[in-house]
Amino acid sequence: MNAITTHRTAFKWANEILEMTMADSSAELAGWTPPGIANSIAATYAHAICGADGIVHGMLQAGTPLYAGEWAHKTGISDPRMDQTLEWARTVAVDLAVVRQYAEAVCASVDRFIASLSEADLERELDLSSVGLGMRSLDWCLSALVTGHINNMAGEISALKGVQGARGYPF
Repeated sequence: MNAITTHRTAFKWANEILEMTMADSSAELAGWTPPGIANSIAATYAHAICGADGIVHGMLQAGTPLYAGEWAHKTGISDPRMDQTLEWARTVAVDLAVVRQYAEAVCASVDRFIASLSEADLERELDLSSVGLGMRSLDWCLSALVTGHINNMAGEISALKGVQGARGYPF
């Protein structure tokens, strides 16, 4: 197995875990605002999908994220964006059924991007100093900022479900 196949497999699995964790989330469960500064399941899910879209299409490809292009006004997220602030998380409206369709489009597009890469592309250095990450390889960005982030958000969603008495991870 080469690195491209490994990235594709890891990204696909991260999204499968995220979707399995979200599968039985009702609008009420997902919309619950936890105490403190934690975000709702709905906001966390929207952030996970918009993050993958914005990082891959905006940052890594220097293009337009789907949420600002072909999926503009169709994501099921009232204010789709890559970043997540507490104010955004407290005010964003999320239609889970529609976001799941947008998520499928993001996953397919990100997979096509990863499949288009060569092993040499993964070594390309990106200057992420503007966001405090210094110089990082494309390989690192895919692992940490895309796949790792989705896994992190699935974990947060699982915990948010658990504190509400629902089953988090599906296993």
